[in-house]
Amino acid sequence: MNTATDAPPARDGPTLRLLLGDQLDPLHPWFGERRADVVYVLMEVRQETDYVRHHAQKVLAIFAAMRALAQQLRANGHRVRYVTIDDPSSRQTLTGNLDALTRHYRAAAVEYQHPDEWRLDALLREWGADAPVPVRAVDSAHFLAPRDGVTRALAGHRQWVMEHFYRRMRRQHRVLMDGDAPAGGQWNFDADNRQPWRGEPPEPPDPRPCHDQQALWRTIEAAGVATIGDPQADTLRWPLTRAEALAQLDAFVAHALPHFGPYQDALSHTHTRLFHSQLSFALNVKLLHPREVIARAEAAWRSGDAPLASVEGFVRQILGWREYVRGVYWAHMPGYTARNALGHQRPLPRWYWDGQTRMACLRAAIGQTLAGAYAHHIQRLMVTGNFALLLGCDPAEVHRWYLGVYIDAFEWVEAPNTLGMSQWADGGLMATKPYVSSASYLQRMGDHCRACPYDPRQRVGERACPFNALYWDFLARQRERLAANPRMAMMLRQLDRMGPEALAATRQHAEALRQRADAL
Repeated sequence: MNTATDAPPARDGPTLRLLLGDQLDPLHPWFGERRADVVYVLMEVRQETDYVRHHAQKVLAIFAAMRALAQQLRANGHRVRYVTIDDPSSRQTLTGNLDALTRHYRAAAVEYQHPDEWRLDALLREWGADAPVPVRAVDSAHFLAPRDGVTRALAGHRQWVMEHFYRRMRRQHRVLMDGDAPAGGQWNFDADNRQPWRGEPPEPPDPRPCHDQQALWRTIEAAGVATIGDPQADTLRWPLTRAEALAQLDAFVAHALPHFGPYQDALSHTHTRLFHSQLSFALNVKLLHPREVIARAEAAWRSGDAPLASVEGFVRQILGWREYVRGVYWAHMPGYTARNALGHQRPLPRWYWDGQTRMACLRAAIGQTLAGAYAHHIQRLMVTGNFALLLGCDPAEVHRWYLGVYIDAFEWVEAPNTLGMSQWADGGLMATKPYVSSASYLQRMGDHCRACPYDPRQRVGERACPFNALYWDFLARQRERLAANPRMAMMLRQLDRMGPEALAATRQHAEALRQRADAL
């Protein structure tokens, strides 16, 4: 990066077009024509590796996918400037490098796609306001609803219930519709999709590619980037190109989608994927477009290759939930990530960082997260998230943990899921009730309890499952806040029937668990 001259840039230089690490869509309208007066800029910078401590596979996969797109763009005749993590002239920030590159190329203008994270959107807007050249922002052409789509759809509602938005999106985009009615006569088949998995049907083979990225990993380490988890640099199992992502989508639709619905909430200590697509990384870095993923799933139902309950459950995650959380995020930022409606302040137990806990379900969920940068939504919501909420952990720390450890975690999607759905830190804006449970739910939906030293049937005592006492103590602590919530009425009635002595013993045990949380 040559910065020898500080002369004002000539206005007849090229336009620089910035591509962020989650803007890797080779079909974006930008690339419709080859232009000699456009230089595409991609950067590996410490600003992005260091704002939280990320999983090693997250850093590795994003960098590798960025490099693959740069190579593809060059092969297609585009001009590309790629700043590597070890580039000695890099300022290690997006705007520092944009300043230098604007001078170097004597750029006439800078363009960027709207970032999905508020911090980057604010950063680039502020930089653009003072830049020496015109700075323009364009849409990423990725989402099906605008940033304010949820705000407009749910304005005036006390709670922003996803189902209302989802039905609106179904109608608008004509997805799983028979005329004006939902396919199958109902909007939601969630009641059909809550079965535990007992070994049949078998989990399909892992369709993801296998990459040797050892050289890139050595570069990342040498640059001083601090990460967590296993990089698996010699066998990285994430798609790095659109072709690989499409192949993974094909395999999911053919082999896993037919069984996705019934077992989407199931937990297994021996199988980490079951029938989940694991397409969230490819979607969130924009190798795939949600419209094509939804279309493939719907086509499988219409051709008779997948049942409606499975397809609807999957479509709801993409067309409903994914678009919904993005809208919640943009409606309530900045400030949403600082919410703490319950006033929780405890640190996460140390074993969230190494998986060394005696609780089998948590050991499995955290262990596979550290090994593979992935856990499915019930592991995140009802295992790791449930325990952190019952224990009373600081939601800001929980948020940073989720943002760092998962391959698909970008703040626009992670923050509402963690702070709203998982930790109830927004006071019920998103979730109609706190998503908490005792051991009974985990025992019903999974098989971990059989190999656990804790007994899911006991509430107090040395062998009692910690989820039990912490659950009832949570209800007791939050009783006044939850009393008016109809979805909590049954649990609060059970709490009232416990009796004062039993409740006192339960709460005493819960406090003891909190005091020795690191040793559980």
